[in-house]
Amino acid sequence: MLDRREFVRQLLIDRGDLLVVPGLGSATYDVAAAGDHPLNFYLWGAMGGTAMIGLGLALAQPERRVAVLTGDGDLLMGLGSLATIGVKQPDNLVIVVLDNARYGETGMQPSATENGIDLVAMALACRFKHARAVTRLHEAAEVRTLLHEGKGPILVNAKIKAEDTPRVLPLRDGHAIKQRFIEALNSA
Repeated sequence: MLDRREFVRQLLIDRGDLLVVPGLGSATYDVAAAGDHPLNFYLWGAMGGTAMIGLGLALAQPERRVAVLTGDGDLLMGLGSLATIGVKQPDNLVIVVLDNARYGETGMQPSATENGIDLVAMALACRFKHARAVTRLHEAAEVRTLLHEGKGPILVNAKIKAEDTPRVLPLRDGHAIKQRFIEALNSA
C-alpha cells in the first residue's frame, strides 16, 4: 500500500504547466502539501463532481494536460462520469484515484472498493484508453509519465494506506481560487 502524501508528492515533481484538479478533502490536502500552485483548482464541497470538472477542463483546454486527483469515495459517488468521459475520449485527461477504501472525510467508513468494487475494470468498460492499479511507490514515476505524455482518457487506481493524514489547507476562497487559476491559464 502506498503512502498517499509521498505518492502525490512524487506525481507532482516537475509538474510544469500541468492543470491539477484535486477532489475535496484528503486529495486537496495532499496536493497542497506537495506545493501550492496557481494551476491547482482546489474543490471544496463538490463530492462526486471532480472527474466531471476535470473533463470540462480537458475539453475546454485540449492543448493542456489535465490531472484529476481524487478519492475513491468521490469517484464512487459520481460513477456516471466514467461513462461520459469514455464517450468524450479526451486524450489529455488522467484521473488518479487515491483509493484507501474509506470515506476519509466522514469518519473512515468503508467504501465499496473495500468490498471488491474494481474501478480499473469500470474505467476499461467505459472505453478508457488505459487503466491500471498501482501499489508501490516506484510506480509513481510511470504514473507521472502518463500524466504528462499518456494518451487518455487514463485512470490510475492508487491503492493507498487507510490512514488519517494531517490536513494541509490551501486557499479556501472559491472565487479567489477561480480567479488565480484563470490568470495562470491565460499567462501560460
